[in-house]
Amino acid sequence: MGVAKSSDYWVSRLCGNDPSDPAGDYNTAWTLTSGVGGSVSGDAWRITDQKWKYTTTKEEMTLISAIGYIATPDEGEVLMALDNGTYRVEVQASNNSNKLNFVGATTTQTVELDLNMTEENPVPCLLRLTLADDGTANLYMKEIIEDDDAVQHYLSVSASASTSQGAFFGNETGTVDWYVVYLTDFGSFSPDEMDMSDWTTNSLMRTGLAVVETLKNSNRFYLKTHVGDAAIVYGYDLSSKAMVNRVHPPSVHVITQRLESPDFLTLSGTRTDQRYNIVLYITTKGTDYKNAYRLGLSIMGEVFDELYTQTGLQDGVDSIISYNAQLDSKMDNDEVVCIHALTLTYMKKVRMFLREV
Repeated sequence: MGVAKSSDYWVSRLCGNDPSDPAGDYNTAWTLTSGVGGSVSGDAWRITDQKWKYTTTKEEMTLISAIGYIATPDEGEVLMALDNGTYRVEVQASNNSNKLNFVGATTTQTVELDLNMTEENPVPCLLRLTLADDGTANLYMKEIIEDDDAVQHYLSVSASASTSQGAFFGNETGTVDWYVVYLTDFGSFSPDEMDMSDWTTNSLMRTGLAVVETLKNSNRFYLKTHVGDAAIVYGYDLSSKAMVNRVHPPSVHVITQRLESPDFLTLSGTRTDQRYNIVLYITTKGTDYKNAYRLGLSIMGEVFDELYTQTGLQDGVDSIISYNAQLDSKMDNDEVVCIHALTLTYMKKVRMFLREV
């Protein structure tokens, strides 16, 4: 799908309030299609018998819910569903009170999710359901894409045929606390492409992760033939083991290092100019340090040119306003790894009025 654009947002945001009357502007209400059993309970909207629908004609959607069982729904109870008029996918209660069924053209079951709310387990279960226009559907649990061993953590199925277009949530059996329901029909977004927080989406995804995506899509010589997609990564871990052993040089590690907003442009704070420092570490390795140094500089040049032309000249959205390059030097006889660092400062114009819930 790709990282969410600055014009993409959550069209409906519920945080335990009445779905028919969400708080804040730019926050669309849901329509009750059946049942009467729903009310505020603490921080959640507690449903014993209600089904809610969001009407849309879009082909790609993302639905996030944070839920906890008070009383387990019947097996086959549809808790979440997305239907784009051609394809449909559902999240259903299973015969195991701590697992869910993910139902499309085929059915698969989740791992243990701790769905039952107790004093020992007071944290609701966070689920992200996505549907793409080609019928690909994913279910992310706890916003995890891969576990610590780099094993895929989410489920994926091909969707079944459409039955009723729209987005749906609720339950007619059992008792379920719905702490959060977020919906966007701007796309089918993974946790790395659009966060529940617009601030996080701007700072991490539209900036750091979008830079990674841009460099992977580049056709420049060194980036394609010497570095390659697998060695262009976001630098969650900048330890020497991660930078050299886990990702073999030459490599490019990207991080969002600093964020600031020197001035709010309006008294009401609805729009700001925000600045982001993006640091790129270009790592090369060789017994001849001079060659590693030169190769790293050639890669850095392509990185700068690609980002300047593709992300730094978007008038009114993103601009690169400054850069700083620190070139490594060999200090010890046994030093074989060269790490050049390039810092780019972006300025973004950010809308601040899509955050209230």
